[in-house]
Amino acid sequence: MRTVIKSVFLALFVILIFKTPAFGKSGNTDISGTWQGVLSVSGTELRIVFHVNRTSSGDYVSTMDSPDQGATGINVSNTSVKGDTVIFELPSIRGTYRGIINKNGKSITGTWQQRSYSFPLNLNKTVKETSVKRPQEPKKPYPYKLQNVSFKNKAAGVTLAGTLTLPKSGGPFPAVILITGSGPQDRNETIFNHRPFLVIADYLTRRGIAVLRYDDRGVGKSTGNFATATTLDFAGDAESAVNYLKTRKDINKSKIGLIGHSEGGLIAPLVASKDRSVDFIILMAGPGLPGYEILDMQSRLIAKASGESEKTIEKNMSINDRVYNTIKTENDSSKAYRKIKMILTDYVNGLSKKEQKQIGDKNLFIKKQMASIMSPWFRFFVKYDPRPTLEKVKCPVLAIGGSKDLQVPAKANLAAIKKALKEGGNRDFTVKELPGLNHLFQDAKTGLPSEYGKIEETISPRALKVMGDWILKRVK
Repeated sequence: MRTVIKSVFLALFVILIFKTPAFGKSGNTDISGTWQGVLSVSGTELRIVFHVNRTSSGDYVSTMDSPDQGATGINVSNTSVKGDTVIFELPSIRGTYRGIINKNGKSITGTWQQRSYSFPLNLNKTVKETSVKRPQEPKKPYPYKLQNVSFKNKAAGVTLAGTLTLPKSGGPFPAVILITGSGPQDRNETIFNHRPFLVIADYLTRRGIAVLRYDDRGVGKSTGNFATATTLDFAGDAESAVNYLKTRKDINKSKIGLIGHSEGGLIAPLVASKDRSVDFIILMAGPGLPGYEILDMQSRLIAKASGESEKTIEKNMSINDRVYNTIKTENDSSKAYRKIKMILTDYVNGLSKKEQKQIGDKNLFIKKQMASIMSPWFRFFVKYDPRPTLEKVKCPVLAIGGSKDLQVPAKANLAAIKKALKEGGNRDFTVKELPGLNHLFQDAKTGLPSEYGKIEETISPRALKVMGDWILKRVK
């Protein structure tokens, strides 16, 4: 169950930024300065940086950054030093750091706790924190027009806010709509300080294609409740984006396509199978298999690449499979809740004392797990099989995947997509596995999520060219 547990932790590690100053009483040791460490969770490494300043009265003013998540200035409500113990309290994200200052005064050995999770986090004092390089991000002035736009999903009562980029002259233009992957994403699909949709939009617009990207519902400037939505709801938002572009005189209404990444690769076929006006779709690491199979493969591959033993992997997967099977077979929500809670309780009670200490309050831990597992999105995703929808897609399709993708493994999913399109009678589809690329389409060594933030490249030029060439061949 470890993979599920830690992946849920990552989903919960959502940064809320507050700019309020935070004060704490100091002890005898002066900890003012910048402290940096790396939090390792489920094969993913997140840099954590504390900025500590001391006021004339001797109090501390502190903030925390999570650079790989693109979050800065998170309020540390209380910073206290008692002897050699330092504590940072961050109630806005339900986090606490507690550590022991080493004798040299330049390092702290401690533990990060957030909600019911606890992980080692050692900090080192640094003059200059590690900078993040993202060389592909475009710099202003752009050689194209950029407009902030909004459109409504009237059926859901949601307003989506986004950015439309247009070539400077000509038109009406062919256009694509970018659809984000799972989790609350902004219009740039920001992840680990990468902004892949910004890079894709820049590349395609420079080649004469208008691009619309938008904040997910409940994210950024979009309204709505993300937490209660499923993939079907997000498909409704994407449909609204198509309808919006059709109202614009500068867009060629017969040349509107969709590019969906990860979960977006589930959404694009849902829209195209219903709306025959969609001219083409591109699936970037899109699932071709049912959700429970994706989660199973993902968990196994990441665990194996992270060095877990086969015995441990099989033990954890047996718990995962019991949860997935309950979701698939039990339609009564209350019964499913009771059954899954029992599975998790048995799992936690069977952990070693060290493992139980790591998860903290086991009742709180189980409660948080249940909230994620029983969410509308997760239950839909586990049960959803994209193949029947793919069989209904008649427009041209480009499906691409990276050979080192550990989240939506390329070989199995591309094969399933190809088979479904063929059986549905689609006569214009291209399926490509791109060597050496991970789930974000970066050139990678292992494909582990822990690499995402470390790689300077946001998206491989090879992937950009494949998509750009394929689109232009169809729209011209």
